Amino acid sequence: MAILRVLQEPEKTLRQVAKGVPPDEIKSGKIQELIRDMSDTLHSIDIGIGLAAPQTGYSLRIFIISEEAKVVKRDENKVDRVEYKKHKAERKWKHFVFINPKLIRISEEKHIVPEGCLSVDKIFGEVKRSKRAVIEAYNESGKKFRRSASGLFAQAMQHETDHLNGVLFIDTAVNLKKLEDLETEEK
Repeated sequence: MAILRVLQEPEKTLRQVAKGVPPDEIKSGKIQELIRDMSDTLHSIDIGIGLAAPQTGYSLRIFIISEEAKVVKRDENKVDRVEYKKHKAERKWKHFVFINPKLIRISEEKHIVPEGCLSVDKIFGEVKRSKRAVIEAYNESGKKFRRSASGLFAQAMQHETDHLNGVLFIDTAVNLKKLEDLETEEK
């Protein structure tokens, strides 16, 4: 198990469409180790709730989302880094694994939400995301499943799926701000 380096924009891997994982390779040592390393990496970061394999240099259609995305309450008008850090410190959150995910349905109802990215460090902006989403994927055991979500979890599913397609939130975000500017505004 290892803490992986999180690639930063403009690294090439972040802009590539990731390759699918053959279902019969999901239980392989290579894929299982990558999932564990991604989980360890996400646990080591104090504000992240999701991580895609391309962010760690592996152009594979895998991402993980922390269960804290289901419980964090947040103001849709701002990124509350203090709230994220508080939840992160409460316990070691479980990570949901999505392999070869496909968004099969997103709601027409959208909202503008604050968003940041571990690969675009210390930049936040506002992104238009569907309020609800349904995804189909394989889990770490190779079992196909469907998951529906709303709120922050749905937002994370859409954000991480974008990573697998070489898209970063800054491609569609508005009102981009540096972290230090946000902190100054909040004082």
